[in-house]
Amino acid sequence: MRARRTTVLEAESWLTRELEGYRGEVLFGRLTATPLVDASHQLTLTEVVRAFFKAEAREAGLECVLGIGLWLPTGPDDFAVPDLSIVEVDFLDTHVQHNCYAPHAFRLVLEVTADNWSDDLGLKVDCYAAAGIPVYLVADRRHDEVLLYTDPTDGKYPDPTRYKRGQTVPVPESVGVTLDLSVDTLLDGDDDQRTPNRPK
Repeated sequence: MRARRTTVLEAESWLTRELEGYRGEVLFGRLTATPLVDASHQLTLTEVVRAFFKAEAREAGLECVLGIGLWLPTGPDDFAVPDLSIVEVDFLDTHVQHNCYAPHAFRLVLEVTADNWSDDLGLKVDCYAAAGIPVYLVADRRHDEVLLYTDPTDGKYPDPTRYKRGQTVPVPESVGVTLDLSVDTLLDGDDDQRTPNRPK
């Protein structure tokens, strides 16, 4: 009798169990594993959560959440786990499977590049556009800039707006909150008020 083949989702579950600290994703049918990230990566996410909290995102019917699954239309088992997502407050009602939620509940996703930076700048641009995510923000630490993708059409984002150090990124109105995010904070995970002597 022929043995049953392991599905991609089963392989992802095994990988995340066996490789402690790794996060699995399936992008265009390809299983990827993201290793533990550094402290500044996590501090960036903390600062963004604080900023959205101060902007009263919950009062606008939004939640700011870390590391939840986003079900993708690019393949039968495809899903991503953005570093941070701004979702509609009732996103739990959009559960699909494998701890993932439907794309229409997502207003913004943020990725902070790590060792697998090429996925954030390549595959995920295509995946999030195909899913119709209105705003994709990338803190590209490898190239020292922030990229803002908005308003996908026919499964593609237009060219991103690029922001350099010293600038702020205005969160698009379509997200539902009024907020500017510091490029330096997005790239470094801290602000000058907390670490005034941090070398540039």
